[in-house]
Amino acid sequence: MADLNPVGLWKRFVALPNDSRTKTLGVAFLVAFFCAVAVSLTAVTLRPLQEANLQREREARMAAMVAALPGIADILRETGADTLDTVIVDLDAGAVEEGIDPDRFDYAAAQSDPETTVPLAPEDDIARIGRRPEHAPAYLLRDGESLVLAVLPVYGTGYQSTIRAYLALEGDLETIAALSIYEQGETPGIGSRIADPAWEARWQGKQAFDEAGTVSISVVQDGASGPFEVDGVSGATRSSTGVSNLVRFWLGNNGFGPFLKRLKAGEG
Repeated sequence: MADLNPVGLWKRFVALPNDSRTKTLGVAFLVAFFCAVAVSLTAVTLRPLQEANLQREREARMAAMVAALPGIADILRETGADTLDTVIVDLDAGAVEEGIDPDRFDYAAAQSDPETTVPLAPEDDIARIGRRPEHAPAYLLRDGESLVLAVLPVYGTGYQSTIRAYLALEGDLETIAALSIYEQGETPGIGSRIADPAWEARWQGKQAFDEAGTVSISVVQDGASGPFEVDGVSGATRSSTGVSNLVRFWLGNNGFGPFLKRLKAGEG
């Protein structure tokens, strides 16, 4: 009967000549196995740290965007606020969800969990996200009873990546105060220019809705004119269009549209 004792098997394996095909393949397998285990353990161990770093980066990006808006620093100082108030929005109802603690709400998890998302019909899914979360955070700045700024986290699919951004609306909830793209994986040097401050600045002051309340903002190639158009990034039509589509989606009825209507009516 063959000796299947692990120690004995290992000793016989080690005793094989170095030019043995069995020993060569065995050593290659063991090296690959232990390397895979080490990489997996490292990824699992570092994941919480990576998530924390990404969260800090997102918060810093939003803070920098808000601080750069004219007059916002003065309002924050005068009101004694040091940040925006966070609310969790029931996107279907367009109302603030009082039963969810904003400090404990995991928006990333809410986007990927089938139990907390709803499927989108292809004709409605212009942002190409497949499923939309039932709840999403919104960040509001008030000066007394007056709404000064509303910041919405928006995302969608670009040419070859998921694009995530903050879209800030002025207190009238019609004028775009800023767009800040904080995550994207578009083609370096081409599509990635959607995150350049110079292109993001083109959005400032544009009108998101027409007089009838219809989402009218869009990205056009070569020669934007009027308050509803933004010049796209030259040579990056698909990336620019991706940003246009995700902004239009999240401002529409399947996104924050119902919430913005209620806010404008003084119900938020």
